[in-house]
Amino acid sequence: MTETLTAAAPSTASETVTVDATEALAPLRRNRPYMLLMTGLTTQSLGGSITKFAVPLLALQLTGSPTAAGVVAAVGQTGALLAALPAGVVADRTDRRRLVVVAASVAALLWATVVVAGVVGGLTAWHLAAVLFGAAVATAFLDPAISGAFRAVVPQPQLPTAYAAAQGRDAVAGMLGGPLGGALYGVAHVVPMVGAVVGQAATAACAFFVREPLGGDDATARATRPLDSLKQGLRFVWAVPLFRACIGLFVMVNVALGGMMIGISLELAATGTSPVLIGVFNMVAAASMLLGSLIAPRLVARLRLGAVTVVSLGLLVVAFVGMALVQTYLAYVVLIGVGVLLVPAVNAAMAGYTAAITPGEMQGRLASVLGLSGVAAMPFAPLVGGSLLGAGGIGVVLWTLVALLAATVVGLALVRSLWRVGTPDAWADDALPMPAE
Repeated sequence: MTETLTAAAPSTASETVTVDATEALAPLRRNRPYMLLMTGLTTQSLGGSITKFAVPLLALQLTGSPTAAGVVAAVGQTGALLAALPAGVVADRTDRRRLVVVAASVAALLWATVVVAGVVGGLTAWHLAAVLFGAAVATAFLDPAISGAFRAVVPQPQLPTAYAAAQGRDAVAGMLGGPLGGALYGVAHVVPMVGAVVGQAATAACAFFVREPLGGDDATARATRPLDSLKQGLRFVWAVPLFRACIGLFVMVNVALGGMMIGISLELAATGTSPVLIGVFNMVAAASMLLGSLIAPRLVARLRLGAVTVVSLGLLVVAFVGMALVQTYLAYVVLIGVGVLLVPAVNAAMAGYTAAITPGEMQGRLASVLGLSGVAAMPFAPLVGGSLLGAGGIGVVLWTLVALLAATVVGLALVRSLWRVGTPDAWADDALPMPAE
């Protein structure tokens, strides 16, 4: 599956490693804590991609209905939505290394129960939904902690390179995850779930061996009551017009893109398409994202944020229209590659801009609040894709989501604050102070 779009996850002047402008920076490959975190996250991304590909197919096999399969996935992903805001507060108030280790370990154990139940023959749709729910909750706590940890060990001038590397990592994982997931699913339906177990365990292990500080002043954060901390984070986001506008609109983008991917995958499975060929569809999307991650730094450096966002998502609309008109496997494969090509540029631009303007004490909370644009779509995308497919077929899925995505892109084009953001060399000028209590 493709990456979700977020209103970005923040970084800071106080938490992010800073260097003198005249000091030469060592290559990121020599940055030990960064490489440890990237190793764990790369394994997690590949394992998660294999599992994510197989979950809709497994849910369809367990329920026998595209609509019911969408409901199973939606119930599971609701956990991420419920835990997102509390997770950001916790990430700001606790040791982030410990939080990463615990959250990833819990997720690994939960996925292990699916593997065991599948082997002994006792796996049910409700068991799968419960594990999806629990793993989504664990990941909700993992994400803001990783966000802060990752940015704490990367010097600020190297953040664009690090973001591009992360985009490429996820794209490669997605490219491999589809075919591997399809092949493993053909061996036995629960085998792809081993990927999630291994990936989460690797994240926990690699984070455990990082010895550098990964957080800010958590003692100061703990001096504020959790509810007050959450309110402060919400007020901060609401006070920034760009954040306020983009969160809701990016939810719609993610629902449209996720619903389309799931709808097509379920349609192909229901019509007897080989799991390997379904994996190729997902692989092409990921390969395009990988190419896009290589293009992203140059595109972001030359264009204003508004232009990057509208042009990139406009291309996705055009691809959606082509899929809706042709509705063949070949069209899906070719056009998904075209459509998601520039999505990494939107992610990199939004993440980089937020990194440049956000104060350190707000790291975890802002990551969770802004991440709602992706998290909120998680339960709705499979529900929308599965329900529309069950109600009217793939044509209804595609044309409905074309309309939703086109309307959202028009909405983004009308956000004035989006067009006021310049190129990266001017982002630091927009830096925001920590709000008063």
